[in-house]
Amino acid sequence: MPNFSEQADQISHETPPMPATRDTFERRTFRATVIVLATLAAAYVLWQLVDLLLLLFACTLVALILLTITNAIRRRTRLPFAIALGVSVLGLLAIVGGAFTFFGTTLQGEFAELATRLPAAWADVEARLRGSTTGAALLERAQGLAPSGQTLVNAVTKALAAVGGALSGLAIVLVGGLYLAAQPTLYAGGLLRLVPTASRGQVAETLDAVTVSLRNWLKGQALGMIFVGIATGFGLWLIGVPAAWAIGLVAGMAEFVPYLGIFVAVIPATVLGFGQGTDTGLWTIAVLIGVQQLQGNLVMPLLQNKMVDLPPAITIFGIIAAGILFGVAGVLLATPLTIVVLVMVRRLYLGEEKHEVLASGDAPPPPPPPTTSGD
Repeated sequence: MPNFSEQADQISHETPPMPATRDTFERRTFRATVIVLATLAAAYVLWQLVDLLLLLFACTLVALILLTITNAIRRRTRLPFAIALGVSVLGLLAIVGGAFTFFGTTLQGEFAELATRLPAAWADVEARLRGSTTGAALLERAQGLAPSGQTLVNAVTKALAAVGGALSGLAIVLVGGLYLAAQPTLYAGGLLRLVPTASRGQVAETLDAVTVSLRNWLKGQALGMIFVGIATGFGLWLIGVPAAWAIGLVAGMAEFVPYLGIFVAVIPATVLGFGQGTDTGLWTIAVLIGVQQLQGNLVMPLLQNKMVDLPPAITIFGIIAAGILFGVAGVLLATPLTIVVLVMVRRLYLGEEKHEVLASGDAPPPPPPPTTSGD
Protein backbone atom coordinates (compact mmCIF):
# COMPACT_ATOMS: atom_id res chain seq x y z
CA MET A 1 0.00 0.00 0.00
CA PRO A 2 1.47 3.38 -0.96
CA ASN A 3 2.77 5.70 1.74
CA PHE A 4 2.08 9.27 0.69
CA SER A 5 4.67 10.76 3.05
CA GLU A 6 7.44 8.68 1.49
CA GLN A 7 6.22 9.64 -1.97
CA ALA A 8 6.33 13.33 -1.01
CA ASP A 9 9.91 13.03 0.26
CA GLN A 10 11.00 11.30 -2.93
CA ILE A 11 9.34 13.91 -5.15
CA SER A 12 10.83 16.79 -3.13
CA HIS A 13 14.33 15.42 -3.81
CA GLU A 14 13.55 15.15 -7.51
CA THR A 15 12.12 18.68 -7.88
CA PRO A 16 14.64 21.57 -7.67
CA PRO A 17 13.54 24.66 -5.68
CA MET A 18 12.14 27.60 -7.61
CA PRO A 19 14.34 30.74 -7.63
CA ALA A 20 13.01 33.66 -5.60
CA THR A 21 11.74 36.71 -7.55
CA ARG A 22 10.68 40.20 -6.54
CA ASP A 23 6.96 40.76 -7.15
CA THR A 24 5.58 44.20 -7.88
CA PHE A 25 2.17 45.25 -6.61
CA GLU A 26 0.64 44.89 -10.08
CA ARG A 27 2.05 41.42 -10.54
CA ARG A 28 0.73 40.27 -7.15
CA THR A 29 -2.70 41.72 -7.94
CA PHE A 30 -2.78 40.07 -11.34
CA ARG A 31 -1.68 36.76 -9.84
CA ALA A 32 -4.33 36.91 -7.12
CA THR A 33 -7.02 37.68 -9.70
CA VAL A 34 -5.94 34.77 -11.87
CA ILE A 35 -5.92 32.44 -8.85
CA VAL A 36 -9.45 33.47 -7.84
CA LEU A 37 -10.81 33.05 -11.37
CA ALA A 38 -9.02 29.73 -11.81
CA THR A 39 -10.39 28.51 -8.47
CA LEU A 40 -13.95 29.42 -9.44
CA ALA A 41 -13.54 27.77 -12.84
CA ALA A 42 -12.07 24.66 -11.26
CA ALA A 43 -14.94 24.47 -8.75
CA TYR A 44 -17.47 24.72 -11.59
CA VAL A 45 -15.72 22.02 -13.61
CA LEU A 46 -15.50 19.72 -10.58
CA TRP A 47 -19.22 20.16 -9.90
CA GLN A 48 -19.99 19.25 -13.50
CA LEU A 49 -17.79 16.17 -13.13
CA VAL A 50 -19.17 15.12 -9.75
CA ASP A 51 -20.43 11.78 -11.11
CA LEU A 52 -16.97 11.01 -12.48
CA LEU A 53 -15.36 11.97 -9.17
CA LEU A 54 -17.74 9.70 -7.25
CA LEU A 55 -16.87 6.90 -9.66
CA LEU A 56 -13.16 7.55 -9.08
CA PHE A 57 -13.70 7.52 -5.31
CA ALA A 58 -15.50 4.18 -5.58
CA CYS A 59 -12.56 2.84 -7.62
CA THR A 60 -10.22 4.03 -4.86
CA LEU A 61 -12.24 2.15 -2.25
CA VAL A 62 -12.09 -1.03 -4.33
CA ALA A 63 -8.32 -0.57 -4.72
CA LEU A 64 -7.96 -0.07 -0.97
CA ILE A 65 -9.89 -3.29 -0.31
CA LEU A 66 -7.75 -5.22 -2.77
CA LEU A 67 -4.49 -3.80 -1.38
CA THR A 68 -5.53 -4.59 2.21
CA ILE A 69 -6.30 -8.21 1.31
CA THR A 70 -3.17 -8.46 -0.86
CA ASN A 71 -0.87 -7.19 1.89
CA ALA A 72 -2.48 -9.58 4.38
CA ILE A 73 -1.82 -12.48 2.01
CA ARG A 74 1.78 -11.37 1.46
CA ARG A 75 2.47 -11.13 5.18
CA ARG A 76 1.37 -14.73 5.64
CA THR A 77 2.65 -16.36 2.45
CA ARG A 78 5.51 -14.10 1.19
CA LEU A 79 4.06 -14.33 -2.31
CA PRO A 80 5.06 -11.73 -4.92
CA PHE A 81 2.77 -8.73 -5.19
CA ALA A 82 1.28 -9.65 -8.57
CA ILE A 83 0.41 -13.20 -7.51
CA ALA A 84 -1.05 -12.06 -4.18
CA LEU A 85 -3.17 -9.45 -5.97
CA GLY A 86 -4.43 -12.09 -8.40
CA VAL A 87 -5.37 -14.36 -5.51
CA SER A 88 -7.23 -11.46 -3.87
CA VAL A 89 -9.20 -10.68 -7.02
CA LEU A 90 -10.08 -14.31 -7.73
CA GLY A 91 -11.06 -14.87 -4.10
CA LEU A 92 -13.40 -11.87 -4.04
CA LEU A 93 -14.96 -12.85 -7.37
CA ALA A 94 -15.51 -16.39 -6.09
CA ILE A 95 -17.14 -15.13 -2.88
CA VAL A 96 -19.43 -12.62 -4.59
CA GLY A 97 -20.30 -14.96 -7.46
CA GLY A 98 -20.98 -17.83 -5.09
CA ALA A 99 -23.12 -15.62 -2.88
CA PHE A 100 -25.32 -14.46 -5.73
CA THR A 101 -25.55 -17.99 -7.14
CA PHE A 102 -26.54 -19.40 -3.76
CA PHE A 103 -29.05 -16.63 -3.19
CA GLY A 104 -30.58 -16.94 -6.65
CA THR A 105 -30.96 -20.72 -6.69
CA THR A 106 -32.30 -20.80 -3.14
CA LEU A 107 -34.86 -18.05 -3.58
CA GLN A 108 -35.97 -19.22 -7.00
CA GLY A 109 -37.83 -22.21 -5.61
CA GLU A 110 -39.16 -20.24 -2.64
CA PHE A 111 -40.59 -17.45 -4.79
CA ALA A 112 -42.05 -20.01 -7.20
CA GLU A 113 -43.84 -21.66 -4.29
CA LEU A 114 -44.90 -18.28 -2.96
CA ALA A 115 -46.30 -17.33 -6.38
CA THR A 116 -48.58 -20.36 -6.24
CA ARG A 117 -49.74 -19.42 -2.74
CA LEU A 118 -50.33 -15.71 -3.29
CA PRO A 119 -53.51 -15.96 -5.45
CA ALA A 120 -55.30 -18.10 -2.88
CA ALA A 121 -54.07 -15.92 -0.01
CA TRP A 122 -55.17 -12.74 -1.79
CA ALA A 123 -58.56 -14.25 -2.60
CA ASP A 124 -59.04 -15.05 1.08
CA VAL A 125 -58.05 -11.52 2.11
CA GLU A 126 -60.34 -10.01 -0.54
CA ALA A 127 -63.28 -12.12 0.61
CA ARG A 128 -62.77 -10.94 4.19
CA LEU A 129 -62.57 -7.30 3.13
CA ARG A 130 -65.73 -7.51 1.04
CA GLY A 131 -67.54 -8.82 4.08
CA SER A 132 -67.37 -5.38 5.71
CA THR A 133 -68.41 -1.93 4.48
CA THR A 134 -65.02 -0.38 5.23
CA GLY A 135 -63.17 -3.22 3.50
CA ALA A 136 -65.34 -2.97 0.39
CA ALA A 137 -64.69 0.78 0.21
CA LEU A 138 -60.94 0.19 0.51
CA LEU A 139 -61.02 -2.36 -2.31
CA GLU A 140 -62.89 0.02 -4.61
CA ARG A 141 -60.43 2.83 -3.87
CA ALA A 142 -57.48 0.49 -4.45
CA GLN A 143 -58.89 -0.58 -7.82
CA GLY A 144 -59.26 3.06 -8.81
CA LEU A 145 -55.64 3.75 -7.92
CA ALA A 146 -54.31 0.78 -9.89
CA PRO A 147 -51.78 1.93 -12.53
CA SER A 148 -52.50 1.53 -16.22
CA GLY A 149 -50.65 -0.87 -18.48
CA GLN A 150 -48.63 1.92 -20.10
CA THR A 151 -47.60 3.21 -16.69
CA LEU A 152 -46.34 -0.24 -15.75
CA VAL A 153 -44.44 -0.56 -19.02
CA ASN A 154 -42.77 2.83 -18.47
CA ALA A 155 -41.87 1.90 -14.90
CA VAL A 156 -40.36 -1.43 -15.99
CA THR A 157 -38.40 0.30 -18.78
CA LYS A 158 -36.95 2.84 -16.36
CA ALA A 159 -36.10 0.10 -13.87
CA LEU A 160 -34.30 -1.95 -16.52
CA ALA A 161 -32.38 1.14 -17.68
CA ALA A 162 -31.37 1.88 -14.08
CA VAL A 163 -30.22 -1.72 -13.58
CA GLY A 164 -28.19 -1.59 -16.80
CA GLY A 165 -26.56 1.67 -15.77
CA ALA A 166 -25.78 0.29 -12.31
CA LEU A 167 -24.18 -2.85 -13.75
CA SER A 168 -22.04 -0.85 -16.20
CA GLY A 169 -20.97 1.48 -13.38
CA LEU A 170 -20.11 -1.51 -11.21
CA ALA A 171 -17.96 -2.97 -13.98
CA ILE A 172 -16.10 0.34 -14.37
CA VAL A 173 -15.54 0.56 -10.61
CA LEU A 174 -14.14 -2.98 -10.42
CA VAL A 175 -11.82 -2.57 -13.41
CA GLY A 176 -10.69 0.91 -12.31
CA GLY A 177 -10.06 -0.33 -8.76
CA LEU A 178 -7.98 -3.20 -10.12
CA TYR A 179 -5.83 -0.81 -12.17
CA LEU A 180 -5.28 1.45 -9.15
CA ALA A 181 -4.39 -1.51 -6.95
CA ALA A 182 -1.93 -2.88 -9.52
CA GLN A 183 0.27 0.27 -9.43
CA PRO A 184 -0.52 2.18 -6.23
CA THR A 185 2.78 4.07 -5.96
CA LEU A 186 2.48 5.34 -9.54
CA TYR A 187 -0.88 7.00 -8.92
CA ALA A 188 0.05 8.18 -5.41
CA GLY A 189 3.15 9.88 -6.73
CA GLY A 190 1.21 11.42 -9.63
CA LEU A 191 -1.36 12.84 -7.25
CA LEU A 192 1.29 14.44 -5.03
CA ARG A 193 3.04 16.01 -8.03
CA LEU A 194 -0.10 18.13 -8.52
CA VAL A 195 0.38 19.69 -5.07
CA PRO A 196 2.65 22.74 -4.57
CA THR A 197 5.99 21.86 -3.01
CA ALA A 198 5.41 23.95 0.14
CA SER A 199 2.20 22.07 0.98
CA ARG A 200 3.23 18.62 -0.22
CA GLY A 201 4.31 17.29 3.17
CA GLN A 202 1.12 18.31 4.95
CA VAL A 203 -1.05 16.96 2.13
CA ALA A 204 0.87 13.67 2.14
CA GLU A 205 0.37 13.24 5.90
CA THR A 206 -3.33 14.03 5.49
CA LEU A 207 -3.70 11.46 2.71
CA ASP A 208 -1.93 8.89 4.90
CA ALA A 209 -4.38 9.63 7.72
CA VAL A 210 -7.33 9.33 5.29
CA THR A 211 -5.99 5.99 4.02
CA VAL A 212 -5.61 4.58 7.53
CA SER A 213 -9.06 5.78 8.59
CA LEU A 214 -10.73 4.34 5.49
CA ARG A 215 -8.93 1.03 5.92
CA ASN A 216 -9.99 0.83 9.57
CA TRP A 217 -13.58 1.67 8.59
CA LEU A 218 -13.55 -1.09 5.97
CA LYS A 219 -12.34 -3.60 8.56
CA GLY A 220 -15.05 -2.56 11.02
CA GLN A 221 -17.67 -2.59 8.30
CA ALA A 222 -16.65 -6.10 7.25
CA LEU A 223 -17.04 -7.35 10.83
CA GLY A 224 -20.42 -5.63 11.09
CA MET A 225 -21.57 -7.19 7.82
CA ILE A 226 -20.52 -10.63 9.04
CA PHE A 227 -22.48 -10.13 12.29
CA VAL A 228 -25.63 -8.98 10.48
CA GLY A 229 -25.45 -11.85 7.99
CA ILE A 230 -24.97 -14.57 10.61
CA ALA A 231 -27.45 -13.13 13.14
CA THR A 232 -30.16 -12.54 10.52
CA GLY A 233 -29.73 -15.96 8.94
CA PHE A 234 -29.71 -17.76 12.31
CA GLY A 235 -32.73 -15.86 13.63
CA LEU A 236 -34.81 -16.48 10.50
CA TRP A 237 -33.76 -20.13 10.49
CA LEU A 238 -34.95 -20.54 14.08
CA ILE A 239 -38.46 -19.27 13.27
CA GLY A 240 -38.73 -21.37 10.12
CA VAL A 241 -38.44 -18.77 7.34
CA PRO A 242 -37.51 -20.36 3.98
CA ALA A 243 -34.14 -19.40 2.49
CA ALA A 244 -33.10 -17.97 5.86
CA TRP A 245 -29.35 -18.12 5.21
CA ALA A 246 -29.77 -16.64 1.74
CA ILE A 247 -31.64 -13.69 3.23
CA GLY A 248 -28.95 -13.39 5.90
CA LEU A 249 -26.34 -13.26 3.16
CA VAL A 250 -28.21 -10.44 1.40
CA ALA A 251 -28.68 -8.57 4.70
CA GLY A 252 -24.96 -8.82 5.46
CA MET A 253 -23.89 -7.57 2.05
CA ALA A 254 -26.47 -4.75 2.13
CA GLU A 255 -25.10 -3.57 5.49
CA PHE A 256 -22.26 -1.89 3.58
CA VAL A 257 -24.64 1.11 3.49
CA PRO A 258 -25.36 1.78 7.21
CA TYR A 259 -29.00 2.20 8.31
CA LEU A 260 -30.28 1.86 4.73
CA GLY A 261 -28.93 -1.46 3.50
CA ILE A 262 -31.26 -3.47 5.73
CA PHE A 263 -34.25 -2.39 3.65
CA VAL A 264 -32.88 -4.47 0.78
CA ALA A 265 -33.34 -7.61 2.88
CA VAL A 266 -36.61 -6.60 4.54
CA ILE A 267 -38.74 -7.12 1.42
CA PRO A 268 -37.84 -10.75 0.60
CA ALA A 269 -37.67 -11.68 4.28
CA THR A 270 -41.13 -10.22 5.02
CA VAL A 271 -42.69 -11.75 1.91
CA LEU A 272 -41.33 -15.20 2.70
CA GLY A 273 -42.20 -14.85 6.38
CA PHE A 274 -45.84 -13.93 5.81
CA GLY A 275 -45.98 -16.62 3.12
CA GLN A 276 -45.49 -19.12 5.97
CA GLY A 277 -48.22 -17.52 8.07
CA THR A 278 -49.05 -14.38 10.01
CA ASP A 279 -47.17 -15.47 13.14
CA THR A 280 -44.04 -16.26 11.17
CA GLY A 281 -44.27 -12.92 9.37
CA LEU A 282 -44.49 -11.03 12.66
CA TRP A 283 -41.59 -12.99 14.09
CA THR A 284 -39.61 -12.18 10.92
CA ILE A 285 -40.11 -8.46 11.49
CA ALA A 286 -39.12 -8.91 15.16
CA VAL A 287 -35.91 -10.72 14.18
CA LEU A 288 -34.92 -8.02 11.67
CA ILE A 289 -35.58 -5.24 14.17
CA GLY A 290 -33.70 -7.08 16.92
CA VAL A 291 -30.63 -7.65 14.75
CA GLN A 292 -30.58 -4.00 13.71
CA GLN A 293 -30.89 -2.84 17.31
CA LEU A 294 -27.96 -5.02 18.36
CA GLN A 295 -25.98 -3.86 15.34
CA GLY A 296 -26.66 -0.16 15.85
CA ASN A 297 -26.49 0.03 19.66
CA LEU A 298 -23.86 -2.56 20.59
CA VAL A 299 -21.77 -4.00 17.76
CA MET A 300 -21.06 -0.95 15.60
CA PRO A 301 -20.36 1.46 18.52
CA LEU A 302 -17.76 -0.99 19.82
CA LEU A 303 -16.23 -1.45 16.36
CA GLN A 304 -16.21 2.27 15.59
CA ASN A 305 -14.61 3.07 18.93
CA LYS A 306 -11.90 0.52 18.16
CA MET A 307 -11.48 1.14 14.44
CA VAL A 308 -12.39 4.73 13.57
CA ASP A 309 -13.82 7.70 15.47
CA LEU A 310 -17.10 8.31 13.60
CA PRO A 311 -20.12 9.31 15.74
CA PRO A 312 -23.44 7.75 14.58
CA ALA A 313 -25.17 11.14 14.31
CA ILE A 314 -22.51 12.35 11.85
CA THR A 315 -23.01 9.17 9.84
CA ILE A 316 -26.77 9.71 9.57
CA PHE A 317 -26.51 13.36 8.57
CA GLY A 318 -23.68 12.52 6.20
CA ILE A 319 -25.93 10.01 4.41
CA ILE A 320 -28.73 12.59 4.17
CA ALA A 321 -26.39 15.30 2.88
CA ALA A 322 -24.73 13.00 0.33
CA GLY A 323 -28.14 11.82 -0.88
CA ILE A 324 -29.33 15.41 -1.39
CA LEU A 325 -26.16 16.47 -3.17
CA PHE A 326 -25.24 13.40 -5.20
CA GLY A 327 -28.30 11.12 -5.33
CA VAL A 328 -28.14 7.34 -5.03
CA ALA A 329 -24.39 7.17 -5.63
CA GLY A 330 -23.88 9.63 -2.79
CA VAL A 331 -25.93 7.48 -0.43
CA LEU A 332 -23.86 4.40 -1.29
CA LEU A 333 -20.59 6.25 -0.67
CA ALA A 334 -21.82 8.55 2.10
CA THR A 335 -20.00 6.98 5.04
CA PRO A 336 -16.50 6.80 3.48
CA LEU A 337 -17.00 10.31 2.08
CA THR A 338 -17.91 11.51 5.57
CA ILE A 339 -14.74 9.92 6.95
CA VAL A 340 -12.61 11.66 4.32
CA VAL A 341 -14.20 15.04 5.04
CA LEU A 342 -13.87 14.55 8.81
CA VAL A 343 -10.18 13.66 8.62
CA MET A 344 -9.40 16.53 6.26
CA VAL A 345 -11.21 19.04 8.49
CA ARG A 346 -9.34 17.82 11.54
CA ARG A 347 -5.96 17.84 9.84
CA LEU A 348 -6.11 20.86 7.50
CA TYR A 349 -8.55 23.17 9.33
CA LEU A 350 -8.26 22.29 13.02
CA GLY A 351 -4.57 21.37 12.79
CA GLU A 352 -4.83 18.18 14.85
CA GLU A 353 -1.89 15.82 14.95
CA LYS A 354 -1.93 12.43 13.30
CA HIS A 355 -2.40 10.49 16.54
CA GLU A 356 -5.50 12.56 17.29
CA VAL A 357 -7.08 11.77 13.94
CA LEU A 358 -6.54 8.06 13.95
CA ALA A 359 -8.61 5.81 16.13
CA SER A 360 -7.18 4.75 19.46
CA GLY A 361 -4.55 2.08 19.16
CA ASP A 362 -4.08 2.54 15.41
CA ALA A 363 -0.85 3.52 13.74
CA PRO A 364 0.21 4.06 10.17
CA PRO A 365 1.22 0.79 8.50
CA PRO A 366 4.92 0.10 8.02
CA PRO A 367 6.20 0.62 4.48
CA PRO A 368 5.82 -2.54 2.37
CA PRO A 369 8.93 -4.54 1.52
CA PRO A 370 10.50 -3.71 -1.85
CA THR A 371 9.19 -5.67 -4.80
CA THR A 372 10.03 -5.90 -8.44
CA SER A 373 6.69 -4.55 -9.72
CA GLY A 374 3.53 -2.76 -8.81
CA ASP A 375 3.80 -2.30 -5.04
